[in-house]
Amino acid sequence: MITCAVCDDEPRMLEALTARLTAALEEQRVPFRVEGFSSGAALLERGGDFDLLLLDIRMEGMDGMETARRLRRRGDRGLVIFVTVLGELVFDAFAVEAFDYLLKPLDGDRFRRVIDRAVRALERRDNGRILVQRGTVRRIVPLADITYGEVLGRKVYLHLRSGGLVDYYEKLENLERQVDGRFFRCHRSYLVNLDFVLGCGGGRVTLSQGAEIPVSRLRERDFTQALLLRMRERDP
Repeated sequence: MITCAVCDDEPRMLEALTARLTAALEEQRVPFRVEGFSSGAALLERGGDFDLLLLDIRMEGMDGMETARRLRRRGDRGLVIFVTVLGELVFDAFAVEAFDYLLKPLDGDRFRRVIDRAVRALERRDNGRILVQRGTVRRIVPLADITYGEVLGRKVYLHLRSGGLVDYYEKLENLERQVDGRFFRCHRSYLVNLDFVLGCGGGRVTLSQGAEIPVSRLRERDFTQALLLRMRERDP
């Protein structure tokens, strides 16, 4: 199920965007749900993560760019597509890791291409999960929900994008074998999901949730290369 949010303070444009997105997703033949919001504040108050967000940049009160910044600060990893009449503002989109942008008036072919690419990116991102066993209780954890894993003593602690924590008896080496290329062993005690990395410097990796974890001096160069490669894979 792909969960989508459309945010625009103009009722007719909100309706048009919702209709276009619904039609494009129906063409993809994937299960989805679309919710509409008339302001950035209403979207933030809704809570919960959306997989795909269409945000108008120019809105009264909180604009789309500020809405995206606040979403990122609280750990939301949804794909953000900005909708705007101000093409020059799209350069600011890099700061909030925007997936793409659409200019008004909307071009039907480009709209479908962008949504098609977003669906394929979500399918790649959400592939993969691990089975965690704690005593007699088993839990499936999607890889896309793990920001980083760390080992303390005999336990591995999985830090989730929701702010939650999953701990269980395991070696970090075994976890490393279970995950895919989005993860990198940046330190002997840490395995980080590159999709949540905002930057690296001074021996520290900064994550989108605000957390910082160490990166080994010997692994810093390989980490930077892995991060650049992941960025190219994620945004073809």
